[in-house]
Amino acid sequence: MTSVPHAVLNNGVTIPRLGFGVFQIDDAETADAVLTALETGYRSIDTAAVYGNEAGVGRALADSGIPRDELFVTTKLWNDDQGYDAALTAFDASLDRLGLDQVDLYLIHWPTPGRDRYVDTWRALEKLLADGRTRAIGVSNFQPAHLQRLLDETGIVPAVNQIELHPGLQQAGPRDFHAQHDIATEAWSPLAQGALLQEETIREIAGRHGRTPAQVVLRWHLQIGNIVIPKSATPARIRENFDLFGFELSADDLHAMSALDRGMRTGPDPDTFD
Repeated sequence: MTSVPHAVLNNGVTIPRLGFGVFQIDDAETADAVLTALETGYRSIDTAAVYGNEAGVGRALADSGIPRDELFVTTKLWNDDQGYDAALTAFDASLDRLGLDQVDLYLIHWPTPGRDRYVDTWRALEKLLADGRTRAIGVSNFQPAHLQRLLDETGIVPAVNQIELHPGLQQAGPRDFHAQHDIATEAWSPLAQGALLQEETIREIAGRHGRTPAQVVLRWHLQIGNIVIPKSATPARIRENFDLFGFELSADDLHAMSALDRGMRTGPDPDTFD
C-alpha cells in the first residue's frame, strides 16, 4: 500500500497530507464511499456536522476493522452552534453520530464575523483539547484578520486552517500568514469542483506525465505544501485521486500552474458569509 506523507502540526500531532472528504455525499452513500477510500489507502477522513453524514462516516470506521490509532478523523462545528456552551453541546452530538470518544481534529467551520462569536467558540475548542476529547483544534475559512484576533485574544494557535484553495485561487496571503505562525494549510475544493480540469495548461502537463488533470492538480497541492482532501463517491475516482506518488511535477510545471491564479472562488466569501 502506498505510504502517504504526513505533516506535523504545531502541537506535535501528525496528519496525513492526503485525506478523503465527504462534502455533499448523502449519508446513505457515505459509508460505502469511506470504506472504498479506506480500502484504497486513505487514513484521514474529513466530515462536518452540516454535511449530515457523520453517522455514515462512523459506520464505515466501525466496519473497516482498521485500528482507531491508524485513523485521523476531522469534523467541524456549524455556524448556528457557535458560542462557548453551544459549541460544547454540538461537539458531543458530533461524537455521538461518529460513534467515537475522541476526534483527531475539530474545526470551527466558518468565522461568521457578523455573529462575532468565534473567539468564545475558540475558547470552547481549547477546553475540548485540554480535556483530551480532540487531539488538535483548528479553523476553516478564516482570513488572516480573523486568525490574528484569535492569536491576540486566546491562548492556542490554530493547528490548521482549512480554506478553499486550488490553482484558480492560490491564497498567497493566507498561506504566508499560516507559514509565519506555524498553521498548516489544508485545501478544500482542491479541484475547484472540476472547473479547472479543462484548462489547457493543466491538460498539457497531464499529457506529458501520462496522468489525469485531477492527478496533476492534486500533486500540485502536495508539492506546494498543502494538506489536501479530495472528495468523490465514485470508486474509480477515489482510487485515481489517491494515485499521486508515482510522478513529480517539474519546476516548469509548477511555474506554469502559478499563472492560473485568478481569485476564482467556488464557495462563499468568508468575510461576508454568515
